[in-house]
Amino acid sequence: MYEYANFETSESLDLALAERVSSILQQAILDKGKATLAVSGGSTPKGFFKILSSKNVDWKNVIITLVDERWVDVDSEDSNTRLVHDFLLQNKASTANFFHLKQGDSLSCEVLAKLNSEVKVNLDPLDVIILGMGEDGHTASLFPCSEQISEALNFDNENALIIIEPKTAPYKRISFSFATLIRSKNIFLHLCGEKKQQVLNKAINEEDVLVMPVRKFLQDEKKLIQIYCCP
Repeated sequence: MYEYANFETSESLDLALAERVSSILQQAILDKGKATLAVSGGSTPKGFFKILSSKNVDWKNVIITLVDERWVDVDSEDSNTRLVHDFLLQNKASTANFFHLKQGDSLSCEVLAKLNSEVKVNLDPLDVIILGMGEDGHTASLFPCSEQISEALNFDNENALIIIEPKTAPYKRISFSFATLIRSKNIFLHLCGEKKQQVLNKAINEEDVLVMPVRKFLQDEKKLIQIYCCP
């Protein structure tokens, strides 16, 4: 299931999304003492991150992580971890806790098992996730071109995190699986630009999830996907 929230500008979208997410996080803290947030990389969320970082949230009780990460050095311009530190873990949000997906030099089975264990204890289910979408219909690092896509979209996958090796994009990736992402209490899909809206329309109007993995979320009958979009 999905519903739209359409905005005339990216600025108005960023303001509304930051207000909504900060409210959810603060309520989660009041209800259970902590809140968890998983965000996406790329250029689209930068404005949203800046606004969210200044919201009145009890940030020391928030754990922030990424829905996926490229296995690159955290100082690399291609690192989502660097992006989050530069734009979100600032201002009032500088006291938030960050859960690193990129741990160590090599993405081994041992590292993955350790991360999965930590996620189950500290993050699952996530209170809020912010997804993006590529022009091929991928979201997180659930790439249609990867050999791991069937496993990644398997609803019965018990692993929170999986290794993805896309054929049409650089770098090995670590990504949350669909099974874990769909358990999140609040799921937002953040899109800007006419091209992305055209891709979204194609995703909605056709059915093959292996061709466009974002469809797996949009077609889920039990979870509401809140689409925040602007031209």
